[in-house]
Amino acid sequence: MNRTLERYPIGTPGQPWGDAERAQWRAQAQIQRSYAEEVLTKITALGDRFDLCQYGALSYDPDRYPLYALQSRDWHPDRPKVLITGGVHGYETSGVQGALAFMDQVAERYEDQIDLLALPCISPWGYETINRWNPLCVDPNRSFMENSPSEEAAAAMAYVASQGVNFLAHLDLHETTDSDKTEFRPALMARDGKPFDAASEHIPDGFYTVDDSDRAQPAFQRAIIEAVSAVTHIAPADEKGEIIGAPVQQEGVIHYPKKQLFLCGGMTDAPYVTTTEVYPDSPNASPAQCNAAQVAAVVGALDFLLAR
Repeated sequence: MNRTLERYPIGTPGQPWGDAERAQWRAQAQIQRSYAEEVLTKITALGDRFDLCQYGALSYDPDRYPLYALQSRDWHPDRPKVLITGGVHGYETSGVQGALAFMDQVAERYEDQIDLLALPCISPWGYETINRWNPLCVDPNRSFMENSPSEEAAAAMAYVASQGVNFLAHLDLHETTDSDKTEFRPALMARDGKPFDAASEHIPDGFYTVDDSDRAQPAFQRAIIEAVSAVTHIAPADEKGEIIGAPVQQEGVIHYPKKQLFLCGGMTDAPYVTTTEVYPDSPNASPAQCNAAQVAAVVGALDFLLAR
């Protein structure tokens, strides 16, 4: 899917979608890659080094879409706890693969200092169909709320809450892509019966983070930006001094009210929270580089916390 027309081909302009339009959208979604081959094999291969827990399965196809978490073994009450989430938006590949790469390549470096809980792919249907939404046209990353309309978000929230611990930090790994402008924003506006102005949409070229406006930690975000800058370039502000419509607070950092917007980053009360945003469509960033940027972001965050 790669549409550039402001008139989305599903629905009637100015009218929110009903069941028929949602079904039409769902019917066009096609399997484009394999969750089992690209994600599950990597998760299960880590089962000999981490505790592996199936915390649910998506009702769309429970056998095809089991949900797994990886956890440091032998949690200790005196060690800080850090949550890592990826694939809330399934199409954002490096969020998933970066989380897995960190757990595979780096996580054990911290095993005596930090207890880790990783949910590498919260939305496996979205991963396979390369979609932002789930099959019900619901954005999981606007659904971290009580009685969530997204079973992906509900399952993640329930499992994280069941740990019964206070997390020091939550690192939520994402991407901003060209398809945000050509597909996913137009679909959102059409779904909600609102006009879409493509000219007003600006996709930043480079990495940036989203801090929580209600518990901002500028030094923490700066440490992440510095770590990632050794791997890939940092997104500049646009001519308005913004990134994706939000004022830039410092190089490569914007703020969102995460709990108010029901974002994944708002599901805990961790004092240190970041949403990473990699730009995979840059001519200067390969898929491997995007995965490495996610790993660098996690490393930068953890090293900052340990130094504190």
